[in-house]
Amino acid sequence: MRPVLSALLLLLALPLPVSAQAPDKSSTAKDLHALFDAEWERSLRENPVMATYIGDHRFDDKWPDYSPAALQASYAGDKAVIAALDRIDPQQLTPEDQLNRDLFRRQYQANIDTYDYGSQYTPLSQRSGLASMHRMADVVVFKTVKDYEQWLSRIGTIDKLVDQNIALMREGVQRGQVPPEIIMQRVPPQLDKQIVTDPTKSPFYEAFREMPDSIPAAEQTRLQAAARDAITKTVVPSYTKLKQYVVNEYLPKTRETVGLWDTPNGEARYAELARFYTTTTLTPDEIHEIGLKEVARIRGEMMKVIAKTGFKGSFDEFLTYLRTDPKFRYTDPKELLQAYEAMAKRVDPKLPQYFGKLPRMPYGVRRIAEQVAPDTTTAYYQGPAMDGKRAGYYYVNLYKPEERPKYEIPVLTIHEAVPGHHLQISLAQELGELPKFRRDFEATAFVEGWALYSESLGEEMGFYEDPYDKFGQLTYEMWRAVRLVVDTGLHHKHWTRQQAIDYFKANAAKTELDIINEIDRYIGNPGQALAYKIGELKIKQLRGEATAQLGDQFDIRAFHDVVLGSGAIPLDVLEANVRRWIEATRAALQ
Repeated sequence: MRPVLSALLLLLALPLPVSAQAPDKSSTAKDLHALFDAEWERSLRENPVMATYIGDHRFDDKWPDYSPAALQASYAGDKAVIAALDRIDPQQLTPEDQLNRDLFRRQYQANIDTYDYGSQYTPLSQRSGLASMHRMADVVVFKTVKDYEQWLSRIGTIDKLVDQNIALMREGVQRGQVPPEIIMQRVPPQLDKQIVTDPTKSPFYEAFREMPDSIPAAEQTRLQAAARDAITKTVVPSYTKLKQYVVNEYLPKTRETVGLWDTPNGEARYAELARFYTTTTLTPDEIHEIGLKEVARIRGEMMKVIAKTGFKGSFDEFLTYLRTDPKFRYTDPKELLQAYEAMAKRVDPKLPQYFGKLPRMPYGVRRIAEQVAPDTTTAYYQGPAMDGKRAGYYYVNLYKPEERPKYEIPVLTIHEAVPGHHLQISLAQELGELPKFRRDFEATAFVEGWALYSESLGEEMGFYEDPYDKFGQLTYEMWRAVRLVVDTGLHHKHWTRQQAIDYFKANAAKTELDIINEIDRYIGNPGQALAYKIGELKIKQLRGEATAQLGDQFDIRAFHDVVLGSGAIPLDVLEANVRRWIEATRAALQ
């Protein structure tokens, strides 16, 4: 959930309901939408990184303010939003606005819970924070002198951001709010890549390497010189200071344990995160049991596929075969990238057979930056700008191509690009009738559940052409089932990191590099990994209900359009939407 920061006066000025008068529904709705609009502006103003990401470039010269005063103001503002929402009578709203109000409340309550727990005191990890701030350049469209000047303002003030992060980490140490040592050990090598002797080798300089011809040569020279100066005088000293703090002061104070249970109020926080990420009331123990059952079921499906390959040997021997046989690997990063691009082109023409509505926004395929590739996952998706001026991108990891099996390419492309993340997120952004916060709403169980459900569509669409491709799909489904077991194991059942790695290796054909990166991801981001399988199971359950009740009249395109038609939503809201559609369809057929 992206943090948002405050504008108290407008919130406190919202009128209280007057019970003695007849309700003015239009006035109540106006109050609600005025709150939505004011908070959207506040979130962009106080979180300029988010603003840049979604394509609003008014604040491209700024970083967020993580000073204690700003964070406290944010917290107070979020509480004021809850109070303002409580003064808006939901009975005076349409069903659509009742849902908007409920989702808005959920979002701000999550902000409050996160602050109360103290997550702000652990701002740095191997996958987020200052080590990867240079990646903001990926979402800026550099066309004008102003674009470059704003980036120069950002990199020229990163020293303040570094100091604020160090202050937060010091406060976290005092509170016992520190990350596991094992994931923080990954951070110093990442910081080393920012500490360069030649400023043109800095990742912050990347945007200045090739500048648009529309910018005069003299201006290009001036801007490039300014960038080298800012990197030499501000960026490198700031990252040197950060690395010295992390290595000399912070790492010795981090904890040997890896589970959230070993932090102040960690058990309750993890249960809260499980509810938040799955949008259900499931407990960690219940989720763990679901995971065990899914692992057993998928193992059975895998054994059937192994039999089709003709392989003679045990399950473990088959996994070893997949991990080690050179025929399943590329050795050239360029060939691997070309394979991803080719797969994406194969999927696109099939989409109209399965979806009545497709997004207008295109997507591209890009390599993950070399600075972070060793410590990140196989691929990820970066959404488009909401203003329509930047496409979505499917980022693929080309580091150690021999660790990236060919049989993962179809399922991974379907998940991250289409019909997975790009299709769903782009459609949500194009729902112009919804408030802006709904078009950017973070319901992880829906977003990731849809992408995992999409992987199963790959078989219907004819993309798992041989048993190994199918095993790749099952490996990815197994991966998400394993997540339920290892995430709850780590953070609730006191598992060690090695226990989690061993369980993962015993059940999925992922390479050891991927498995270790994944486990460290779950350690650093508790609860998020629970969303995928829980969301997928709900979508599959609802499709099963629709198929059973509608029979020959079941329309897969209509079903998908209903699932995606409200943007990202909690699973109980999705269930209600689909069941209303089933009833309406049945009534129309009678």
